[in-house]
Amino acid sequence: MILSNLIAIFRKEFQSYFTAPFSYIIAAAFWLVSGFFFGAILDQMIGDVSFLEQSGQLPQSIDVAGRFLEAFLGVIISLLLVLLPALSMGLYSEEKKLGTLELLATSPITNWVVALGKLLGVVAFFIVLMIPICIWETITFSAADPPVNLQIILVAHAALLLISTAILSLGMFISSITYSSILAYILTFIMILFLWIIDLIANKLTEPFSAILSNLSLFDRYNDLVTGVFNPSSLVLFASYIFLGIFLTAQSIEALRFQRS
Repeated sequence: MILSNLIAIFRKEFQSYFTAPFSYIIAAAFWLVSGFFFGAILDQMIGDVSFLEQSGQLPQSIDVAGRFLEAFLGVIISLLLVLLPALSMGLYSEEKKLGTLELLATSPITNWVVALGKLLGVVAFFIVLMIPICIWETITFSAADPPVNLQIILVAHAALLLISTAILSLGMFISSITYSSILAYILTFIMILFLWIIDLIANKLTEPFSAILSNLSLFDRYNDLVTGVFNPSSLVLFASYIFLGIFLTAQSIEALRFQRS
């Protein structure tokens, strides 16, 4: 029963993105900008390698593909600063505005199932947005010499998926506490900015506050994984943020149930 409810909510949320014109605008803009930077970074690196090779300064061991991946994913994570709030802003605020959230709040479906189903739906749509980018990378890396380390590529993209899921989970909670999608977008954008600069804030503080804030940095752990530095604590931090977003959203739905009762 729980699984069927979860699948139903996931399917409804996932399909809703394909019926909303705004989703196509978001997708087109994301693919256009990411495609531009993909080509620009690739051309720049090919030009740099050609110059070094012609001048006889090219090192014998240079991981061009690895450097390209690191640079390009750095651009992608910057684009997600704008993209992810747009994906999460309407998860609950639009349903509140239309009154359909009350139907969920008064249904026998548990709060956790509602929150998890919606999160899986938006994450699935994010994965769809990443498919063309993965195709571009596959075509490019297939021509790399020496061959690209597949493990590094998989870990880097897993890190991208984890940090995106964590941000979408927190954005989902923000969407659940407001009736305005625009306000949800702004608040989520501010939250991401805070998580982005949390290391800079930590450097200005003294111990133990500096260490505490540094350990809460999502983007610092993301950069570690993209550069090949794997630490189990990074997975724990991502999972904690994802769980926190689901938990807070479930409590928000419970508050709405209490109001209606």
